[in-house]
Amino acid sequence: MSELNSVKIVGAGLIGTSIGLALKRKDIEVWLEDNSETNLRLAIEYGAGSGAIQNPPQLVIVCLPPDKTAAQVAEELQNHPEAIVTDVASVKTSILTELKTLAADTSRYIGGHPMAGRERGGAIAAQADLFFARPWIICSDQENTEALYKLRALIRLTGATPVEMSYEQHDRAVALTSHLPQLLSSILAGELLDQDSQDISLSGQGLRDMTRIANSDPELWTQILSKNASSLAPLMRSIADRMNEAAEQIESLANGGGLRGVYQLLTNGNDGASRIPGKHGGKNRGYQTVVVMVDDQAGELARLLQEIGSVGVNIEDLRLEHSPGAQIGLAELDVLPESYEKLASELVELGWRLA
Repeated sequence: MSELNSVKIVGAGLIGTSIGLALKRKDIEVWLEDNSETNLRLAIEYGAGSGAIQNPPQLVIVCLPPDKTAAQVAEELQNHPEAIVTDVASVKTSILTELKTLAADTSRYIGGHPMAGRERGGAIAAQADLFFARPWIICSDQENTEALYKLRALIRLTGATPVEMSYEQHDRAVALTSHLPQLLSSILAGELLDQDSQDISLSGQGLRDMTRIANSDPELWTQILSKNASSLAPLMRSIADRMNEAAEQIESLANGGGLRGVYQLLTNGNDGASRIPGKHGGKNRGYQTVVVMVDDQAGELARLLQEIGSVGVNIEDLRLEHSPGAQIGLAELDVLPESYEKLASELVELGWRLA
């Protein structure tokens, strides 16, 4: 099978530009296309590719919003009859259905979805390492070995990990792991609109963590949610039932009721969190936390991280707590238990204050 060496990217937003940056690092020839001249010029200036196609691309990646994806995929399949065409939309079944309605040659189409992104969009937010160590879903209902080979090669060149599943399984999985969290975050953040600003000023890291993704693009997410509504609606009903049950348990506590129901709710949360895979998933991570006071001055956090590096201790996770009006922040550093004493004592020796 021929090696992948030429790629066309349609859509120079966050994902398209990030793919281009990652591929250019690997000396892949990349051509960019975007209806916005400003987006295209910015992505080219960033070094994500060029604007003029020199040779027929081996692979075309459509990086457009879900409501424009199917039509563009069909157009690329027609314009490049020798190329493999994929996309990055976060819904898959509806796009495949649209392609079949358009009578597109789906033998050269493979649905794709990199599980990576940022709250900010556009080429200006692009990062060459956006996909590093992230799963990139491949959805295919046919056995085009050459197409699968080229798409897997592309994914590995970006630093991502290819994961294969059916179109239906993909939509069901992302409804749970991506679309549901987005809705819950937006609902919680929306609750703040009617609350006292003085109460909101007390916001801690918990509220900040849970509302972080509420800053996402409403127009894009309206498209995503509408195209995966059939998978998402049952999950929302289930959450609504659980919230109603939790409200009844809390009301019972307020009236002198027992603690068992609330305790079980929290225990279920522990058990559910332990099922999340990855380095930081699970309730029994086995880490210990060193909390360092960092003065609210330019360069202090960078100095802390540099001095941790000189100590030779690996940081498994880092969180920064900074309350409004406070002159210090609290850097919470998770380390393996055997590294805790070494890091704590070395930081004190270096003049840092521990909380």
